Amino acid sequence: MVNTTIKTTKSQEIFAAAQNLMPGGVSSPVRAFKSVGGQPIVFDRVKDAYIWDVDGNQYIDYVGTWGPAICGHAHPEVIAALHEALEKGTSFGAPSVLENVLAEMVIDAVPSIEMVRFVNSGTEACMAVLRLMRAFTNREKIIKFEGCYHGHADMFLVKAGSGVATLGLPDSPGVPKSATMNTLTAPYNDLEAVKALFAENPDEIAGVILEPVVGNAGFITPDTGFLEGLREITREHGALLVFDEVMTGFRIAYGGAQEKFGVTPDLTTLGKVIGGGLPVGAYGGRRDIMSMIAPAGPVYQAGTLSGNPLAMTAGIKTLELLQRPGTYEYLDKITQKLADGLLQIAQETGHPACGGHISAMFGLFFTCGPVHNYEDAKKSDMAKFGRFHRGMLERGVYLAPSQFEAGFTCLAHSEADIDQTLAVAREVLSSL
Repeated sequence: MVNTTIKTTKSQEIFAAAQNLMPGGVSSPVRAFKSVGGQPIVFDRVKDAYIWDVDGNQYIDYVGTWGPAICGHAHPEVIAALHEALEKGTSFGAPSVLENVLAEMVIDAVPSIEMVRFVNSGTEACMAVLRLMRAFTNREKIIKFEGCYHGHADMFLVKAGSGVATLGLPDSPGVPKSATMNTLTAPYNDLEAVKALFAENPDEIAGVILEPVVGNAGFITPDTGFLEGLREITREHGALLVFDEVMTGFRIAYGGAQEKFGVTPDLTTLGKVIGGGLPVGAYGGRRDIMSMIAPAGPVYQAGTLSGNPLAMTAGIKTLELLQRPGTYEYLDKITQKLADGLLQIAQETGHPACGGHISAMFGLFFTCGPVHNYEDAKKSDMAKFGRFHRGMLERGVYLAPSQFEAGFTCLAHSEADIDQTLAVAREVLSSL
C-alpha cells in the first residue's frame, strides 16, 4: 500500500537549526529543495536502494548520493574493504599501492586514458584538465555547452545548468569577467554553432569540454553524429576534446560514454563511481598530454588528500563489483522499466512528458519535447515537477530535487522497487 502519512517533524527542526549555521542550511545548494518547494528531509542512514530519515521514514532512492552508489548504498563488500583499510590509517599524504591498483583499473577500462591523476572531486578534476588543455595547446579559449556543469570553478560558471539553474542564476556573483572571457558557449547537439566558434576564433581555442550525456540540465542524450562531429572538428583545428564523465563514467557502461558511443576524446574527467561513495575525482588521457603534469612536466596541480587510501579502496572494490557478469544488463533492464513506465503513466494521466534512459541513468521532463539541449529543457513545467517531486517524496520515493538533474538506479534496486515506484507515480500524476 502506498504510504501517504509520512511525518518529518525532526527533519524540519534540524533543517531550521541548520539555516543559522550554514548558508541556506546546506553544504551544497540543490539539497535545499529551492526548485521543488518544501523542506528537505534530513538523512539518518542509507542501505542498498533505500534511505531512512531522522524521523524513521524509509524511501526508495533514485539519487544514489548523486551517482556514486551504483552498487547500492553501504555495499557489504565495500564496507568490509573499508574496515580493513581503516586499520591501516585514514590518510597517508604519500604514495600507496592502492593508487597503482585503481589507476590500472581505470586505464584498462576507459579508452582515452593512458595515464591518470587522482584528485578529490569532479570540480577539481575539471579545473586541472582546463589548465592542462591550455598548456598543451598554448591557447586560452575553451568551448563548453549551455547547461553542462563542470563544477563551480569560475571559468565554468557560464550557462552552467545544475545547481546554478536550480537557483535561476545564469552565472554567479563574484565571478570576474576576466575569468570567463575565454569561455565560449554553444547549444548542446549543435555542431554548426561549434564550427562557427572555431571560425570566429582561429587558432585560439584549446579545446571542447562536454558531458557526453548531459545530466546537469536534466537527462539529455547526444544526437546521432554529434560526438563524432566534435571529434572531427577538434582534430581539424588542433584542439583537444574532453569528455566530462564524472557522471557517466562506469555508469552508462564500464568504459563510460566513450565506450558506449565509440568516440575517444583526448582527455577525460571522472569522479563519483570511482570513489565508491567517498570523495574522489580523477582526470586522464593521452600519455603525451598527461606527461605535462607536475612533477613529470611543468603544469602544476597538487592535493594533500589526493589518492586517499580509503577512497582508493572503495573505488577498487566498486569497480570489481561492476565487472561481474550481468551487471550492466541488469541495470539497463530495471532502468528501462522505470523510464518507460514513467512516460507511459504520464501519457495515460494526461501530462505532456518526454525522457528516457541509458543504462543506469534516466530522466523525465514535463514537456512534449523532444529535448535536445538546455533551451529545450527550460520549456519544462517546473512547477508541475515540484508538485510531482513532493508527491513522490510524501509517498516514500526520493527523486533528485530539481527538473535539471538526471536520476540514477543501482544494482540494489529490485523489480519490486520499480513496481512500487510506478504505482506511486500513477497515484501522484493522477492527482496533479
